[in-house]
Amino acid sequence: MTIKLFRSILLLTITSLLNGCLGYPQILNFTFDRGGRGLNSPASELEPQIAAKYIVFVSDRNGSQDIYLFDAKKRLLVDLPGLNSLNEIASHPSISEDGRYLVFMASYEGITDIYLYDRALQQKRNLTANSSYPVRNPTISANGSKIVYEIGINGQWDIRICDRTGKVLHDR
Repeated sequence: MTIKLFRSILLLTITSLLNGCLGYPQILNFTFDRGGRGLNSPASELEPQIAAKYIVFVSDRNGSQDIYLFDAKKRLLVDLPGLNSLNEIASHPSISEDGRYLVFMASYEGITDIYLYDRALQQKRNLTANSSYPVRNPTISANGSKIVYEIGINGQWDIRICDRTGKVLHDR
């Protein structure tokens, strides 16, 4: 009786595990593109983040560290006019679920700020321009309404939440 019960439980466990492997996540294979027009190129592709059909990442494929957006369904890079600047080093991108808003960190002459890019308006906004404290690691909410990042105040890293205009909603 105990052996039958053990076999039944074992069979049920194995079946559950195998069924769990059939759904999400899926492995996607993107080919290497020497011309730098695809997801993978001869340059470094760093800090990828995924939301729905979009993959946002950092790459130095044009000679400077910039933000790129890849549409996984169409299998092509999405144009981001007005986002990247020659004199900035971009990093830590995050994207809203619908792909409209991107948030990232950019450094210019040793000063780091958090930026929001609106793809519909093709506008970049500095969310931390009025802050004299160091900032890092931005993330945007799925609906794009809130941005959270770390801020270094008095030698300690705290969490700050703001809206798309940069208005602070909550500290810590």
